[in-house]
Amino acid sequence: MTHLPVTIETEKKIFFHNYARLPIAVTHGEGVWLVGDDGTRYLDMIAGIGVNALGYGDNRLAEAISSQSAKLIHASNLFMMHPQFELAEKLLALSGLSKLFFANSGTEAIEAAIKIARKWAGQFGDPDKKEVLSLSNCFHGRTYGAMSLTAKPKYVDGFEPLLAGTGMINFNDINDLEEKVSIKTAAVFIEVVQGEGGIHRISQPFIDRLKELREQYNFLIVADEIQAGCGRTGTFFSYTQVNVEPDLVCLAKPLGGGLPLSAVIGIEKVADVLTYGNHGTTFGGNPVACAAGIAMINAIHDDHLMENAEKIGSFINDEVLKMAAKHPQILGIRQYGLMIGITVDKEAKYYAGKALEKHVLINATSVNVIRLLPPLVISQKEAQHCINVLDEIFTEE
Repeated sequence: MTHLPVTIETEKKIFFHNYARLPIAVTHGEGVWLVGDDGTRYLDMIAGIGVNALGYGDNRLAEAISSQSAKLIHASNLFMMHPQFELAEKLLALSGLSKLFFANSGTEAIEAAIKIARKWAGQFGDPDKKEVLSLSNCFHGRTYGAMSLTAKPKYVDGFEPLLAGTGMINFNDINDLEEKVSIKTAAVFIEVVQGEGGIHRISQPFIDRLKELREQYNFLIVADEIQAGCGRTGTFFSYTQVNVEPDLVCLAKPLGGGLPLSAVIGIEKVADVLTYGNHGTTFGGNPVACAAGIAMINAIHDDHLMENAEKIGSFINDEVLKMAAKHPQILGIRQYGLMIGITVDKEAKYYAGKALEKHVLINATSVNVIRLLPPLVISQKEAQHCINVLDEIFTEE
């Protein structure tokens, strides 16, 4: 059988047109570098959209996956499995929360959190206490519940009607927060650092008022840690940096070391909301993905990668500020560990295209923001290479 060529032309013929793929067919990766089928090496400052915390080719991750695959690839949640228990123990210890549920993706974790919140609220006897709110400019996923919380036109146009009983609070707007929440509110979903929204962090005064209103109206605060969690911002959970004290936490992206895995972690007051048959998943908590998750968390601690995220992130921030002094195209930078947004004076995809020509992979988000989400293992030398390439692009322009 003759295989189809792996080209953009073939991609357009055989797939739905929902991805604007790069014209690169990758074969493997080495550290923070991806390698195309023509041998070209690309410095990866995207990391699988924030997934590959350990970069590529980490032996501990490969060994964990190989060892568990030889024992048991899948059994379903009809059974107890050792990797699930070990990973759950680690996540509960890291969060200080009470119970968790494993799923496969970030959007599935959000859907589970919506269901938990509404079922929890239903026990108070008010049939209207079902409202689920999120913050403007957020991104929570692409399934109907998660998409309804996202509600950005480019993600929802043509898919209406959205999930009923959802709404939006203006980001960091305390007055709007006070107007929107009420006794009808079941939950407020937040991203401490908005990823798709351009790397913006929630303010402490907003969080403080949100917590006060939670006491007044009895709703849940759900922290979406899907992009900012697992050490990317310098702490394992970004919410610890603004003292959120969430009731539910959603994790995904790097959690499975590159394999599909997510988790919803909850405090004691929601620990018994789900009962047998209420919610489930065939593949969630897959033993191979959980084994990879254990190896990933161990590596983050053993290699001091949270400290590295803060160190290299600060280095990039300082270097971009130096560039901004000589390049007026740079309007600002927001940096939280290795979650970095550089605001520019035109559509950021222009700069992503120019960087690709120089074999550096960067990401464009929120129209005019260059988003950098490199692997947590990136070195200062590799970060400097990215800075040098951006400097060349701005200079040439």
